[in-house]
Amino acid sequence: MNLRDKLRSLLVRVYARRVEGHLDHDQVPKHIGVIVDGSRRWAKAAGSTTMQGHQAGAHKIEEFLGWCTETDVEVVTLWLLSTDNFNRPKEELVPLLGIIDDTVRSLAADGRWRVHHVGALDLLSPGMQRTLKEAEEATADVDGILVNVAIGYGGRQEIADAVRSMLLDAQDKGTSMEELAESVDIDMIGRHLYTVDQPDPDLVIRTSGEQRLSGFMLWQTAHSEYYFCDVFWPAFRKVDFLRALRDYAVRHRRYGG
Repeated sequence: MNLRDKLRSLLVRVYARRVEGHLDHDQVPKHIGVIVDGSRRWAKAAGSTTMQGHQAGAHKIEEFLGWCTETDVEVVTLWLLSTDNFNRPKEELVPLLGIIDDTVRSLAADGRWRVHHVGALDLLSPGMQRTLKEAEEATADVDGILVNVAIGYGGRQEIADAVRSMLLDAQDKGTSMEELAESVDIDMIGRHLYTVDQPDPDLVIRTSGEQRLSGFMLWQTAHSEYYFCDVFWPAFRKVDFLRALRDYAVRHRRYGG
């Protein structure tokens, strides 16, 4: 690292401490959703391979969760693999799934966080399903941040699965279609989502400069605030995170009022 880079790094750290010092923890979002985007583009810009980019993105996760712990965030949802990602070439998808599997195991072994899967479990391999089940069981009693790992996740798929679950539940109870139609409301649908009994995201962060949700938590983010960051996910810094929290804190959430 040359002198200019060292000076820049020092200034960023000083600035980050200043931002953190003025952060009102009462205004910190309790649930943050993160669309971890840009690992492949980061790798290309760095002259690395796609898999090195995905690996760098995976390494960023525990660092990010550490920042969340320091700032009293209670729930984090990390979108690690979408249903659309299954369309990627096999030579990229298979190693990526291996990296995600290792990431889930690492999060569970860390002992600081409670791991929960959100997504279509039947789209995943038996090995990945086993990893997720073991991670949830191993961390069930952990008194730390609830970390939703969104793997094989799609917002439309979640709503379709919720409707299917609701219909099957009504069938098991002997409820007629007429009775079900009369009783369907927002709360009933919410009880069949992947995130049942969890608060909706207060803030959604998307890295890489893209300004769209791409189907992320379509139901739950109806009243969320969004923060789009130009930095690729592997290069996402604590100062970028603190800026997102600062930006969120000055917004006025009126919920239509």
